[in-house]
This record gives sequence, structure tokens and C-alpha cells, in this order.
Amino acid sequence: MYRWKLLQSIAVLGLASLVPLAVNAQTVTTTTTTTIDTVSARDTIRPGEIIGSDNYPSAQAYLSPGNYLLVQRGMQMKIVPSSHLDWPPPYRVATEKYSPQCSLGPDGQLSGYVAGLPFPLLDPNDPQLATKVMWNYENRPMYSDDADLRYPEFDTYGPDGHSINRLLVGHMAFYNNVGRVEVPPTPTDPDAFASGVRTRFGLFPYLEPSTVNGVGFVRYRYINDLRPDDVWAYNRDTRRVRRETESSQSDPIAVPATFGSAGGTSGVTSGGSPQPTLANNIDPDSLLGFSANPSEYNYTYLGEGRMLAVVHAHRSPEMECPDDASRVCPENWEMRHLYVIQADAKAGENLMIPRRVLYIDSEGWFITASDQYDPQGRLWKTLVNYVAYSDRSQPDSRVAVYPYRRFFPVAMVDKDLLNGYDSVAFMPSPTSPERDSWYLNMGAVDNSFFNTGNLVVALNGH
Repeated sequence: MYRWKLLQSIAVLGLASLVPLAVNAQTVTTTTTTTIDTVSARDTIRPGEIIGSDNYPSAQAYLSPGNYLLVQRGMQMKIVPSSHLDWPPPYRVATEKYSPQCSLGPDGQLSGYVAGLPFPLLDPNDPQLATKVMWNYENRPMYSDDADLRYPEFDTYGPDGHSINRLLVGHMAFYNNVGRVEVPPTPTDPDAFASGVRTRFGLFPYLEPSTVNGVGFVRYRYINDLRPDDVWAYNRDTRRVRRETESSQSDPIAVPATFGSAGGTSGVTSGGSPQPTLANNIDPDSLLGFSANPSEYNYTYLGEGRMLAVVHAHRSPEMECPDDASRVCPENWEMRHLYVIQADAKAGENLMIPRRVLYIDSEGWFITASDQYDPQGRLWKTLVNYVAYSDRSQPDSRVAVYPYRRFFPVAMVDKDLLNGYDSVAFMPSPTSPERDSWYLNMGAVDNSFFNTGNLVVALNGH
């Protein structure tokens, strides 16, 4: 049975603090989604169809190679009409105000950025297009100020479909010092000038299984694009916070190596077998599709086009369906306009995943899918992101209800195509007691939440 108790000092916030401070519902114009059917007469799919292992060839032209293999192996897709995505109004205003002053430096550094989308106008002939797309992704409208997801769950399954383990975590949270548009201080938190930190991220405390109870890590990313991320993890055996290498973040999440021993030697590896108690395919660099330091990679624009993706997921929380190859119950897939970007690790970077091909939605600027290649150049893993677009993260949300629609990640599948192991991030857990789950741009966390001391507090509280 899950132990749902979280430390009140880091998990329970007064409801008064969970109100968007800079958004007045009476003054915001809520935009509606206009439904359009973008499936043309020449396409081999039609709205209303269920695509699966019996008719998968019809979808090949609209999927990444890895996602296509998932469908071939039994992932089901319900094809639905496409519809537009609107940005949160404060983010749109910031884009209009600040984007004209953004540019790229000689090494791809982002210059002149304040808030909003840095490059809303893109030229396919621009030699820096791939890097601009990635900076748009880094500053996407999903959350600009802060985000706190309560009770994410990471489940791993063997090739036979049986569950190996379930990892339950208290918080997956972000805080941006730069690019803030809703919660004061805007557009820049003064901490940015004092610390140089652009973004703080935390995944802690681990709640289940008991062998990792209280463990977790925090990660800082800096305004100086070329500075490596700082990562601190708590090792419950030594009862000390230890600084980790940036390259360790391409190792699986639930591996003891992430928390104090030699990195890259255990967990689910290319063509290998996982450690049975802590195995997990998902690495921190792959959360939400891609969370690595952008400066670790060189980017190549591979093209853009109409492809299938889940951007209007109809189920939150997502549910587990063991008979589906994705382990997630069949969702709505629609035709989207996606950018395809290849990310290759720079020379000297000791990364377990040296190449990623990212599929980025051109309206929401989130990653819909990713194919990952091992050091031998083989297609190793494929990711599927499930995103919902709504004014609340769950139908029965009562606190985190917004005056306009937002983007909510609800699940991510990480499938090892070589050895058959799966990991699924449910965001939130299907059995979470938290009915609001995602708190986006609500001031639910601040810089103090990501203090390394909270890692110790989390362990002592459990």
C-alpha cells in the first residue's frame, strides 16, 4: 500500500498560496479551441479509426520509427480530428513584447531573452533553425514561472508484461528565475542576479518502494548557457547529500548509481537486463521528452511535417492497460505540425544516450515523441508523451482551476526496443489522492523548495 504522507513543510501549502497572483479571471479573454479536420483525402488514416497491430502500416508515414514499432507491437491509437492550441494570454503578451529582441550568439547562446517564446517566427532556410526550435522548447508555454506535480509514479514492466516495480515520488517541481509572466516577481526573480540560476528542478522525496524511501535529487540550470548543471542527490545509506555529475542524468532514474556509487553501471542498459528491484528505463534527461542541458548537444534540423501525436488526451489521470504495448490505455491521436530535431551529444560528453531525435509540436512547443539511439547507433528506445489541454489537470480539480486552457503532461512511455522493458511515467499516479495534481504558475513552489537541505528533511520525515 502506498504511503501518501508528505512532509507538511515541503508538501502542504495553504490554499491561499495556490492562486495565480498576476492573472485576473475577470480581465482575461478566454480563447476557444476551433476544431479542424487536418486529415486530407490523400492520407491513409481517417478520424474515428483505431490503429493497432492489425492495421499499423497505414500510420507509418505519420509516426517516428520508434513510435511506429510500438504500434506494430500492439499500441492502439484512436484517430480524432485536429484542433488548435492557444497559449496562456500572459505568455502570448510577453512573446509579442520581448521576442523582437532575442537572438543567438556564435555558439548558439540565447541572447536578449526576457519572457515568452523567443523565436515565434522561424525560417526553414535559417542555418540556426534547429537551435532556435530548441530554445523555443526550453521556454515553452507549458509553464513559464513554476510547476509542481504531486505524486508522479514511474512503473517498469518486463518483456513478459509483468510489473517489475513501481516508483512513487512526492513532487516533480520546477521554478524559473527567468521568463516569468504570471506570479511575481516578473519577469525575472532577483535570485537570478545573485545565484546565476535560470531554473531549479526537484524530484523528491521517493515514497515507494521502501528501499529508496526518502531519496531524491535537485538540479540547477544556469543563465550562462555553457555552464554545466549542478545536481545534488541524497544517499540514504551514507545520510549525506552528494554532488553528482551532469552526465549521470542520462542514467536511469531509480538506479543506486544516481545516488552515490559509480554511474552508468546498473539499471536498464542497451541490450542488457535491469536490476530487478530498482530498474527503470527513464533517465532525468528524458523527463517530459527532453530535459538535458541544451549546451551538451549539437542540433540538426531534419524537417517538419504532419505527424500523429497526443495533445488532447481525454483521460487524467492516465490508466494502465496491460494489454496495450504502451501500457497506457488507448488515447486520442491527431494530426499535428511537428518539427523534427536531431540532438547529438558533443564530443567529450559522457552520455548514455548520445543521439536523440525529438518531435516538437509547432503550437504547444512540447515534445510529442522522441527516438533514442545507443552508442552503437542502434535505435534503442522510443518515447511517447501524452499531453492534455484543459483549464484543469483533472476533471474534479477544485484548487488548480484556470481561466484559460493550459498544457498538462499526463503520461510518458519509455520503451526499450532492444530488450523489451517498458517504463511509464504517470503524471500523476492513477491512485493519487491529490485531485489537482498539477499546479502550474500558481506559486506552489519557490526557490527555497529546492534547497539541498529539503532532501535531508524529506528523508528524516519518512
